[in-house]
Amino acid sequence: MIEAIFFDLGNVVIPFSVDLAYARMAELCACSKDEVAARIRATGLVRPFEKGDIEAEPFFRELSAALGLNINYREFCDWWNCVFQPEPLVPEALLKDLRSRYRLLAVSNTNPIHFAMLKEAYPLLGHFDDFVLSYEVRAAKPEAKIYHEAMARVRCEPEACFFTDDLAVNVTAARELGMDAVQFLSVEQLERELRVRGLCQA
Repeated sequence: MIEAIFFDLGNVVIPFSVDLAYARMAELCACSKDEVAARIRATGLVRPFEKGDIEAEPFFRELSAALGLNINYREFCDWWNCVFQPEPLVPEALLKDLRSRYRLLAVSNTNPIHFAMLKEAYPLLGHFDDFVLSYEVRAAKPEAKIYHEAMARVRCEPEACFFTDDLAVNVTAARELGMDAVQFLSVEQLERELRVRGLCQA
């Protein structure tokens, strides 16, 4: 019997597109969007930032240097956060319904700059009982540690947990631990999956 439901955040609850950030940064550093993406990848900073291995201000300074940017920290945060789009993918009513009957957790690979903005800009996140964040637990999906942390917080065995994520590799990792997990393709598809399991009343 399912007792807890785990949601990824990016492109499951909140839509995002890195292309938006690359395009905006390209205007600031006078290079192409593809060049921006390549320079960011070459730094190797993003994954350590998401895993809490580098703090926000050093990340800002190193990435700005790699891109040749002359902007302040606040301007950088505005750019870094512009990946997110305003309308959530999952209806607030669905989260409210699920939380009324299950422990509802977000399990997300994210960073402190993104998450601070998300909590402020998207009130529907208030329906989550807890947030298992990669930069806080020092582990990122698909690493087993972050899933074990989520299960520990709800005091549930894997078979009592349902998980959804837009990335197949993260879904596979959850299944290998014994969770019931599905890849998120659309809210309609997710609602069907929930109804099949008797988890969704709508």
